[in-house]
Amino acid sequence: MITKAQVKHIRSLDDKKNRLEHREFVVEGDKMVTELLQSKLNVIHLFAIKKWIEANKYILPAMADIHEVEESELGRISHMTTPNQVLAVASLPKNNSIEPMGVSLVLDTIQDPGNMGSIIRIADWFGVSSIFCSIHCVDVYNPKVIQSSMGSLFRVGIYYCDILQLLQSHQHVEAYAASLAGDPIRQVVLKKDAFIVIGNESKGISADVMHACHHRMTIPRKGEAESLNAAVATGIICHSLLS
Repeated sequence: MITKAQVKHIRSLDDKKNRLEHREFVVEGDKMVTELLQSKLNVIHLFAIKKWIEANKYILPAMADIHEVEESELGRISHMTTPNQVLAVASLPKNNSIEPMGVSLVLDTIQDPGNMGSIIRIADWFGVSSIFCSIHCVDVYNPKVIQSSMGSLFRVGIYYCDILQLLQSHQHVEAYAASLAGDPIRQVVLKKDAFIVIGNESKGISADVMHACHHRMTIPRKGEAESLNAAVATGIICHSLLS
């Protein structure tokens, strides 16, 4: 049975302020919770219907607080329109700074949760292990980001930082900025250690960040569209440069 206090606490984690205060976030659905349980993240509470618990006993963590609940109870704490068998509360990972290695994505104020989740999936698909987000990017533990990442969030390292300072303090890592005016993407040869910089959905890359980049690259346009969705552009760039 779920208590009123548990319902209130879990629902409060919709809000970024509360996620940061309690250092917790919510994951829902069979696929997403299974991905979470197979990751290195700490699961604190797990609420699931009996059928799901019986089918997944072999992956349930010994230390987690596991609650068997009815579907109606799950609906009281779910962020989804249609609750999906299981919900977990996990600890936020520490946002420790790391030394960039290989190819990393750098995101300048990506604010749409769907775009962010898709970009994380793209990074996972192309083997990009690190994403550096400006402090004004959407929180990756937003429920909509989590769902749209389809589990990739638990495999890609994501770090919030001052991205201008990041670029300036790592001049040995060449930064390639996605721009409407730059070298055609097919002509770009990526260095072994590199930053791929993607800008805000409507404003693009800020002037200071653009100035700190070594190269500008563009996806050649043949039609009349004004611009590409940030996640779509990231997918095309990663396919062209990392395939």
